[in-house]
Amino acid sequence: MQDSVLTITLNRPEVFNAFNEQMKKDLNDALKEAEKDASVRCIVLRGAGDKAFCSGQDLKEHMGLKRSLKESLEKTYNPIIKKMRSIEKPIIGMINGVAAGAGCSVALACDMRVMSTTAKLIEVFIRIGLVPDSGSHWFLPRLAGMARAFEYAATGKDITAEEADRVGLVNKVAPPDQLEKVTMEMAVSLAAAPTRAIGLIKRALNKAVSSDLDTLLDYEAYIQQIASETEDHMEGVTAFLEKRPAKFKGR
Repeated sequence: MQDSVLTITLNRPEVFNAFNEQMKKDLNDALKEAEKDASVRCIVLRGAGDKAFCSGQDLKEHMGLKRSLKESLEKTYNPIIKKMRSIEKPIIGMINGVAAGAGCSVALACDMRVMSTTAKLIEVFIRIGLVPDSGSHWFLPRLAGMARAFEYAATGKDITAEEADRVGLVNKVAPPDQLEKVTMEMAVSLAAAPTRAIGLIKRALNKAVSSDLDTLLDYEAYIQQIASETEDHMEGVTAFLEKRPAKFKGR
């Protein structure tokens, strides 16, 4: 960890960082530890090597397991996605290569994404007669709209970095040799911000997608009160009055 930024690497480059049982467990455990560790104020999720972020489920391993896809989703993938969305710290996906299937879903579950110009997002499920899972049906229409979501899910087309940027699936695009630099600059900036306020923003945005305006206005008032009682709020106000940069501590 550096500058309060924790990097979690999906590390099976020999199989394009495909998820096996151990890697899913390790990722979930790493997220839980990051959530508890107050020194972690931003998380970067990336894939090992330069070819893949994550190519999705390791199909060879799954064929040898004696359990259904439904059970696999309920016990392994869904807890990962739920943890990513509930952890009140920013998560940046550094999409250094192909993100396909569940790997695409995990990328979309990040709060922000920085994508290499040579990377691709692929809702590959339809190519083997399956439907997107691990949250893709939830994320895609909210990020890119219903028509695009249907197109990507029903055709399984490669989504280039240029297209992903244009339709709103990613926040930034960078050349491969600049990807890590651009991502870490973003991460360090977020890690230096008021972490609790960012967590509350994430909580409110999650709620906003299923709330009416009146409900959300009440909820905003509730979390604003929480934010107003943090040390970082007091530091922000003091720094403003003293005309100096604020030094937030994430408390």
